Amino acid sequence: MAKPKYLTEADHERISAAVAEAELLSSGEIVTILADRSDGYTDVALAWSAFVAFLALGALAIVPDFYMGLYDRLIADWGHEWSPRMILSLALGVAAIKFAGMMLLQMWQPLKFRLIPAPIRTTRVHDRAMRAYRIGAEKRTTGRTGILIYLSMREHRVEILADEAIASKVEPGIWADAIDAMLSALREDRTADAMVAGVGKVGAILSRHVPRLPGDVNELPDRLIEV
Repeated sequence: MAKPKYLTEADHERISAAVAEAELLSSGEIVTILADRSDGYTDVALAWSAFVAFLALGALAIVPDFYMGLYDRLIADWGHEWSPRMILSLALGVAAIKFAGMMLLQMWQPLKFRLIPAPIRTTRVHDRAMRAYRIGAEKRTTGRTGILIYLSMREHRVEILADEAIASKVEPGIWADAIDAMLSALREDRTADAMVAGVGKVGAILSRHVPRLPGDVNELPDRLIEV
């Protein structure tokens, strides 16, 4: 399945320019990542399919005559006797059809992501952001001033993670304003504006807590990374 294109080349240039401008005000090194999704959630899809299959088995136990009559009409064999083996085969067939049907339904991405519980989405986005942070920002600068802005589109989640020198001076809750600004723009499908707004808010916070030092150099790329 092809990954949606959220940004144009002009959008990338705007975001890179916003990062460069924000970094002029502080010693912070801002890394921006935009992800289509943070996980495949196959386990969640399997869990929903298994749940639907068990529901179907429960319905078969409550109203067996409906399924047995449906089978008779489809096969056009009214003269047979229902043996335990046939009943078990019917139950397995119903469960398999419901399981497969639910898996197929979840190939439609809007439905799949609507069925993922919010706490699971939040946890998976945080875990993916942490991995990206450790690779792209943590301890990658001389002064430990890297900071990651991570946006996961399918989950509608934003994570901001800061390296040691920033985290020691800034409470985690202070990033809430930047996250809110980004989510507000995302609700209006303005992805580039969301990232630019987040960079601007983060840059303003960094300028107060880790102001730019003489001789400061750009240690990390300003360009947005799409994954």
